[in-house]
Amino acid sequence: MPGPSLPLVFDAPRRGRPPVHLADLDADGRVDAVVGLGLPRFRADQLARQYYGRLCADPAEMTDLPAAVREAVGQRLFPTLMTPVRHIACDDGTTRKTLWRLHDGTMVESVLMGYADRTTVCVSSQAGCGMACPFCATGQGGLDRNLSTAEIVDQVRAAARAVADGELAGARRLSNVVFMGMGEPLANYNRLRDALLRIISPAPDGLGISQRSVTVSTVGLAPAIRRLADEGLQVRLAVSLHTPDDELRDTLVPVNNRWPIDEVLAAARHYADRSGRRVSIEYALIRDVNDQPWRARLLSTRLRQHLGNLAHVNVIPLNPTPGSEWDAAPKDVERRFVALVNEGGVACTVRDTRGREISAACGQLAAEG
Repeated sequence: MPGPSLPLVFDAPRRGRPPVHLADLDADGRVDAVVGLGLPRFRADQLARQYYGRLCADPAEMTDLPAAVREAVGQRLFPTLMTPVRHIACDDGTTRKTLWRLHDGTMVESVLMGYADRTTVCVSSQAGCGMACPFCATGQGGLDRNLSTAEIVDQVRAAARAVADGELAGARRLSNVVFMGMGEPLANYNRLRDALLRIISPAPDGLGISQRSVTVSTVGLAPAIRRLADEGLQVRLAVSLHTPDDELRDTLVPVNNRWPIDEVLAAARHYADRSGRRVSIEYALIRDVNDQPWRARLLSTRLRQHLGNLAHVNVIPLNPTPGSEWDAAPKDVERRFVALVNEGGVACTVRDTRGREISAACGQLAAEG
């Protein structure tokens, strides 16, 4: 008899609840699903190898699948999760942002970026975001809903397929995944965890991307950071700190009122100890807000206290959103800030920014439409 995964396959799509897709199912669930369709068990492995190994999401293209069953397989296991509304490219074709319309009309974004040594996709974990950080375009719009596991995974598969098909200048293979798009990944914990497993597992169970090339960013949900640490994964953790003092962070990152900096950094240290990975500290440098020399010194002091040599600061030149009161710090201020953090004994660099002319700040493109 089919296991508990099968009834989910037959759930009708409803607004806010995506239809169940192959990428939502683990190995047992895939077997239950194909058996429920009257197909032999080996088809589960075959379909997974098509999706994860060949990056194919359309049964009509699966020539090793009997033509008579392709339509039924497509309806039950490969519903359309995302439809591209538009692609916008810049940086000589090495950066491409995609606006996706989900089954219920919700909009999300992903960004594909090619570098000399890697090709990275930045994916969304939620439609919108409930963290309400005032300088973030996504935070200004609020949370619409969580994405399903498959909606997350399919952003990565679509990016890998686009790279394989030569759609990004100079790129040959998708190598890196960063959860720095729309949403707070750890606020969608179970689906994030399952998506991570699909991304890092080798085919037929996943896309086979090295977990050391996957980064999960969070504004600091301390209990969820500890929970992720205890999963035994080695993905990189990035903490969006943005200031070393609780007084300002209460305003810049409102969740700080619940989990202040010391608690967040203690959780980050637990993650570093369990994973063996350095923690990235994200710091959006905002003119006359968090760019003062004393904050650079305090930042290095607090990071040394909590993380020792297990932290690396990424200073991010702020990408202002239209009509925002926030602006990027001047370059001379940025250079001084980076130098002071380094002098304080913590590695600090400026992140390479991409896509400013294509509204690449999280949420900008979706907000435009």
